[in-house]
Amino acid sequence: MDPIVPVGTELYIKENAAECHTDMYDILDSEAAFPILRRGCTFYFAIRFNREYVPTQDVVRVRFAIGPKPNVVKGTRVILPINPRKKRSIDDPNRWSISLNRVDGDTIAVQVRVSPHAPVGIWKCSLQTNIVGEKGRRNDYEIPDEIYIIFNPWNSHDGVYMEKEEELKEYVLNEVGKIWCGTFKKPTGKHWVFGQFDDIVLPSAMLLLEKSGLPHSERGNPVMIARALSAIVNSVDDDGLVEGRWDGNYEDGTSPFAWTGSHAIMDQFLQSGGNPVKYGQCWVFSGATVTVCRTLGIPCRSTTNYVSAHDTNRSMTVDKFFDMFGNKIEESEEVDCKDSCWNFHVWNDVWMARPDLPPGYGGWQIIDATPQETSDQVYRCGPASIAAVQKGEVGYLYDTPFVFSEVNADIVHFKEDEESDWGFSRMSINKYHVGRKIITKSIHITDEQGDSDLWDVTYLYKNPENTPAERLAVYNAVRGVPKAQQFYEIPTQDEGDVFFDLIDIDTVPLGESFDVVVEIENKSNDERSISAVLSSASVYYTGAAGSDIKKSQGTFKVAGGQKETLRIHVTPEEYIEKLVDHGLIKIYAIASVEETKQTWSEEDDFTMILPKMAIDVSGDFKVGQPCEVSFKFKNPLNFPLTSCVYTLEGPGLQKPKKVDFRDIDPNEDVAITESFTARKVGERKIVVSFTSKQIQNISASISVTIE
Repeated sequence: MDPIVPVGTELYIKENAAECHTDMYDILDSEAAFPILRRGCTFYFAIRFNREYVPTQDVVRVRFAIGPKPNVVKGTRVILPINPRKKRSIDDPNRWSISLNRVDGDTIAVQVRVSPHAPVGIWKCSLQTNIVGEKGRRNDYEIPDEIYIIFNPWNSHDGVYMEKEEELKEYVLNEVGKIWCGTFKKPTGKHWVFGQFDDIVLPSAMLLLEKSGLPHSERGNPVMIARALSAIVNSVDDDGLVEGRWDGNYEDGTSPFAWTGSHAIMDQFLQSGGNPVKYGQCWVFSGATVTVCRTLGIPCRSTTNYVSAHDTNRSMTVDKFFDMFGNKIEESEEVDCKDSCWNFHVWNDVWMARPDLPPGYGGWQIIDATPQETSDQVYRCGPASIAAVQKGEVGYLYDTPFVFSEVNADIVHFKEDEESDWGFSRMSINKYHVGRKIITKSIHITDEQGDSDLWDVTYLYKNPENTPAERLAVYNAVRGVPKAQQFYEIPTQDEGDVFFDLIDIDTVPLGESFDVVVEIENKSNDERSISAVLSSASVYYTGAAGSDIKKSQGTFKVAGGQKETLRIHVTPEEYIEKLVDHGLIKIYAIASVEETKQTWSEEDDFTMILPKMAIDVSGDFKVGQPCEVSFKFKNPLNFPLTSCVYTLEGPGLQKPKKVDFRDIDPNEDVAITESFTARKVGERKIVVSFTSKQIQNISASISVTIE
């Protein structure tokens, strides 16, 4: 008798998807559908042969393989012989297994359990048949369908297991969320469509994995996958997903502010054959990372750190240098002045076990796809355990010292000093400015009109400021970084007898004036001669300088026991043309006392508040029927808005749509209407974003229920 020959297979794509928590992927409803399975799940498939299957004589082996050189030892090849005597799977739940479920003439149905540690990616399945006791007449059959295997946070044996259902809904299943920008005084949620279940997203994520170069044998380890994703979402080293740009020149691509979600980015990346998409900044990198992680099954959230230190020389301090006239030194051969503080920085937290670290360091891990500094010669960051960051345990992998500095570095101001051995003397040290607030979206609510869904998670990353525990964490970290020790040994100067206070500015509505104010009090009985500099400048959210707006400097005397107020008034005409992305303004105040040699400096930043956008929809909310969405806002400026663009999208409603719009007149009330046709039932969200040359990032979101 000849070996039995497979002539067809049925993979029950939709039925298995329901069992594997993958039935929400849009690709399952298309003609190009393929199986999407989660690790640790069981799935069924049927095999039809050219004749009746005879259990006592026919040998059938099911083989799974991933990568160019699959290997059993490396876990990239699996061979599962069908044993007709084994009706149910009772093997180790950590291993692959197969059992014969049904025999019906020339057709059999089998049940396969995927190992919860299997490499994630695109697998191929083949069948091998023979006659019992014979070796020479083997028959091989390739199943044409590709099988996508992804992480399974519902399975307790998977490294990304997440126990709470409400967290799974937020960090794996939620297709729309918020990414927080603005300042720590006024956090602003940017609506973002992650769209992880869109038909092009999972294939795009698989392409990114291939481009990452991570060996297939390591793709079962979520730690290594997360580290690879932090590198491949940016394009610096490996032509990854998004190219970053921070100089305001986006004419040959898309402005980072114009994206309303990840779908358009992933689609452009896939359609171009894997070329980087222009352009992104930290919130774009973070939003895309959420999309890639969630589509692969890794629980992920976007997290914003306000006043985020970028420590370039591993000193665990942010060092700022000023010349003798109070001007900030941006470039110098004498001192290392590349450190900066980002007004905000957005990274990602991913949830996973850390078997490579001591117990207690699993759970949320920080990864960062924004290219700031290299890690092992590649622009990537993490995963760094949040628990390790909080404790200052900077010896644990990966990149914990850099992340610790982002949330806990001290800011040190130095001023040019001819009497100093190295040309500078320290003016001030601020131990509590960095990491002012760390936030993410709440898992309990979604606020489309405001920001009540903000969740302050600072306590997870650092101990409360001005507490012994916080200083102990800093000193613990300093002990592990020799470069930092010399900076923390700088002696503290004696406090003087003149009190200075730079008055904080929270926010200013775009188009209105503001004042920079310093209050001075001479607490001594003697007159004091004071030199002071007040300055305001636009600043990129990365801390890079924009343009000087207004500056005042002078020398004056304050009698003993008296107070004085310094003030500069800045009008819209003075700052409008000098604003850069996000409308952020940095103010500095520097002063010195001639009689006591006391020096003082302080800085603050604030953001211009953009006009609110109102959004509403009309029509019958039914699949296949057109609806209209209208959005309105007012130009608050006394001059036109030019290079206007708006973007509209919503999962299951509208693919990303980018529209060039006319110039908008001064103080004009703008009303725009677009139509869409729903493709899916249920509650859906629509996100709209408007940008222009003068104003970036006016956005709004609304929910609709589709019948």
